[in-house]
Amino acid sequence: MSRLRRAALLAGLSLLRTAHAAQPDPDRSAILTAAAPPASSLSFVPVPEIDLDPNSGNTFGLIGVWLKHEAAGAIERIYAPDVIHSPYFGWGARARVFDYSSSDSQWSVVAGAKQHVESEFDALYQHGREHQEALSYTLEAVYDRSGSPRFYGVGNDTHQYNESVYTNAQHYLAAQFGWNFAPHWQLAYSVVPREVTVLPGQLPGIPSTAQAYPGVQGLGTTHEILHRVLLSYDTRDEVTRPRRGTAVVLYGGIASQGGLIDDSLFSESGLDARYFWSPTPGCTWALHAAARYMPSAVHAPFWALSSVGGDSSAIGGGLLLRGYGAGRFYDRNAVSGTLELRQEVAAFEALATHIEVQLAPFVDGGQVFHSTGDSPVAHLHSVIGLGVRALARPSVVGYVDVGHASEGFVAFSGINYPF
Repeated sequence: MSRLRRAALLAGLSLLRTAHAAQPDPDRSAILTAAAPPASSLSFVPVPEIDLDPNSGNTFGLIGVWLKHEAAGAIERIYAPDVIHSPYFGWGARARVFDYSSSDSQWSVVAGAKQHVESEFDALYQHGREHQEALSYTLEAVYDRSGSPRFYGVGNDTHQYNESVYTNAQHYLAAQFGWNFAPHWQLAYSVVPREVTVLPGQLPGIPSTAQAYPGVQGLGTTHEILHRVLLSYDTRDEVTRPRRGTAVVLYGGIASQGGLIDDSLFSESGLDARYFWSPTPGCTWALHAAARYMPSAVHAPFWALSSVGGDSSAIGGGLLLRGYGAGRFYDRNAVSGTLELRQEVAAFEALATHIEVQLAPFVDGGQVFHSTGDSPVAHLHSVIGLGVRALARPSVVGYVDVGHASEGFVAFSGINYPF
């Protein structure tokens, strides 16, 4: 299930939210907190916006941020309209609302469009994020029309000169319900009815996928219903900014055009494992490994195949490989692994909060392969890189990751940790 990419320096919103937090981090008792503003106050801050992405290009803009504070001083809601300029699709604007009523329940609404091709809508509600109650659930409604996805063919050895582009227009509803049946354990079920339409690409100098790969499955319109069951074990100390603990998710699913077996498009199974260790307060080692297998994929659209490439890893989606753009390599099966050192190098007071700066050298590896009998590590694409993160507890402020692989340097930016 793909998620709309939000602008990189929207991370500034997380910083501002933390700026007025009423409670200090128990592990960082020296962090200063700001004096609480008056009840129901509303303040305005302009935030510059920079979005780096090898597929969609460098997007620049300005966010107008209105912050609504609770009586205790914490940010309760953020209103964040923006104006942006894309090198491919011209000027655009978005309206955004982010609600942080509690650390356990949050919601957001994002809607916007550009002059050409691209438009988006994403409404998200999450309850039970900390798994303290018996039931957790997430509901989401999405419409997304993106003009920059790439396809290079199927296989682990596709070349840059095979590049094609397509316009992806999709809308879906997603619901996930989790039963927290024991401490650290959850059993969840998710269902995603979705319609995806692959249209001709419109970027100059890059052939359209429909022309370059006329026989590939998934062109035109595809209807699918994806059912997935997930079993997770999670001992992390924080959901968004873990410094210690383990999180492991095993999942399996089946996608069909309406039924379950008779019109199956593909089946999937996978693993996502994360481990965090902090030998000192300012240093965290982060390890991530993920694999996705497709036992049946005869009727799978090309965009639903397993893939590696990009700056984040989603359960059941594309796997992390920060030396390439999202979806750089496609095939039935995929593996990815990364080791990252998150080292605090500076700390200072700004915007009435304590800000930490981290350097994060990392090593990534990943590959796709067709048969389950093939070695999952014999032909890994390797990446070495460096990330810079600005953090304000308890929220991640933002990151810029620069990776180098066989095709050169790639830069990403975004909010929250890549994994």
